[in-house]
Amino acid sequence: MVKIPVIDFTNFTKSNAITRQAVIKQIYEACHEIGFMYLQNSAISKELIKEVFNHSKSFFNLPLEVKQKQAWSDELSNMGYVGIERERLNPNKSGDLKEAFNVNKQAVGTNASLVTFYDNCTEFANRILQAYALALELPEYFFTIRHNQQNHTLRLLHYPPLQTPPKPGQVRAGEHSDYGSITLLFQDDIGGLEVQTVSGEWIVAPAIPDTVIVNTGDLMQRWTNHRFCSTKHRVMIPSDDRVNQSRYSMAFFCHPNDDTEITCLESCQKEQLPIYAPILAGEYLLSRLQATYGNS
Repeated sequence: MVKIPVIDFTNFTKSNAITRQAVIKQIYEACHEIGFMYLQNSAISKELIKEVFNHSKSFFNLPLEVKQKQAWSDELSNMGYVGIERERLNPNKSGDLKEAFNVNKQAVGTNASLVTFYDNCTEFANRILQAYALALELPEYFFTIRHNQQNHTLRLLHYPPLQTPPKPGQVRAGEHSDYGSITLLFQDDIGGLEVQTVSGEWIVAPAIPDTVIVNTGDLMQRWTNHRFCSTKHRVMIPSDDRVNQSRYSMAFFCHPNDDTEITCLESCQKEQLPIYAPILAGEYLLSRLQATYGNS
């Protein structure tokens, strides 16, 4: 069975050149073979992660009418509160059994925990992007300079206990791939996340203490000509008592600057011609959000 690898990222940031190269090779293999990995030692403190999870729980515990005052309104901003069943990550299925709150660099406001967490995620993502660049035989800062406007989205997620039977085919988060470059995912221990392997098999991606799940998004797949794969994943409804418990997670979607042209990298054209035509990062994100929200 294919497993999602666990990689100690300390060996990229603090080790000698030989050990660093070994980590770069591990990351390349993870991105090429399954598109997901667990990274240990992210330098984001457990205390800070716990604070943001507590902030998320406090927000989602607010009355619906209070949350709706900050409701998500359009794909261009992609900010605010998204109610239960409002989003369909698989556009062919019923609405997802989750609620979410999106914030960007400007919208984190004055909440010290959110500001620090957003900044720490940005720094961590930049280090991962450095590893990606080296794995692809590019200058180390090739990707980071194309992400320097910090067009990233922090998404707080709540999957509430199931009160009524789901509609046919309805799940907590429908089968989908992420839209940007990479995603950092922090999840509690309730479970439900599943990842699809190259062979089409769905495997469980449980919470592993002191790790961050990192996966490749669509734009990185386009950039790399499928050398790095953007893998479908979903959140299923538990079949045991956990169906009566809330599940919480936080996703940090790392996205290139809107005006970055995503065109096939030269180092990724050795084995096959470019699969995709060039596209601006901002245009691609907008098209995917329109599909997710039904062009509303």
